[in-house]
Amino acid sequence: MKTLLIVYHSRTGGSRQMAQAAADAARADGEVEVRLLEAEAAAHDDVLGADGYLFVGPENLAAISGELKAFFDRTYYPVLGRIEGRPYAVMVCAGSDGENAVRQIARIATGWRLRAVAEPIIVCTHAQTPEAILAPKVIPATDLAACAELGAALAAGLALGVY
Repeated sequence: MKTLLIVYHSRTGGSRQMAQAAADAARADGEVEVRLLEAEAAAHDDVLGADGYLFVGPENLAAISGELKAFFDRTYYPVLGRIEGRPYAVMVCAGSDGENAVRQIARIATGWRLRAVAEPIIVCTHAQTPEAILAPKVIPATDLAACAELGAALAAGLALGVY
């Protein structure tokens, strides 16, 4: 059975909801093992043991969150040269545009020689004040549905051997 690893970080709940929606949909057919791990808990063995990846996190100060960056820092060199060609996708929860976080993850994935298999999903909360930025997030159902579609598509692609 193929394994999809979903690594996420969430400070205010938005990215967690997105990752959970993707994981639930990916598990629905039971064709793929889905591992949903917080970035702080994910290690290089988790990366090596997966056949595909979904990286999910917030954009903080026009960058990926420190916790997601720390995951990549911890795992980058131990897996370098050992995961080339595996599929990945990205989801970002942002207060404005989220594009820089997507670019950062894409650069890391390029270094690992991963293969992007879907357009990134960016959910914009439009949080622009300190109070709004720090407030718990509730992701709209339409955005969660898009996250679920991506999770299901990744799982289906792995199960069918498309990736």
